[in-house]
Amino acid sequence: MDIVFIKQLQVDTVIGVYDWEKSIQQRLLLDLTLTADQRIAAAKDDISLTLDYAVIAEKVITLITAQPIELIETVAERVASMLLTEFATSKVEVTVSKPGAVAQAQTVGVHIVRTAGLAKKPLTSAREQA
Repeated sequence: MDIVFIKQLQVDTVIGVYDWEKSIQQRLLLDLTLTADQRIAAAKDDISLTLDYAVIAEKVITLITAQPIELIETVAERVASMLLTEFATSKVEVTVSKPGAVAQAQTVGVHIVRTAGLAKKPLTSAREQA
């Protein structure tokens, strides 16, 4: 299977759990990997048969900036769900980084992998899993 990717997509949005974060925009950096067969698009040299980077980027930015979000985990889940629903991809990987969130680190973040068609497992907290 083939991979289409976008690296370091910059999105400025309201993100965070602290009161001071709810009134400012902060930068998120996203890495997106979408799995899809690209042979037909390549053979026909036709952008309408492939995953269009510009359309993907625009939809991701619109989704993330539509409303304030507290957790980068929420951002990752919403982006993965949208990509699997709106694009011809069987698997997505989404990395969301929040530079500057921890002064001693270059960045912090979350990386998730989601596959189309798999039943969603119920979410449980770390306490419930222990």
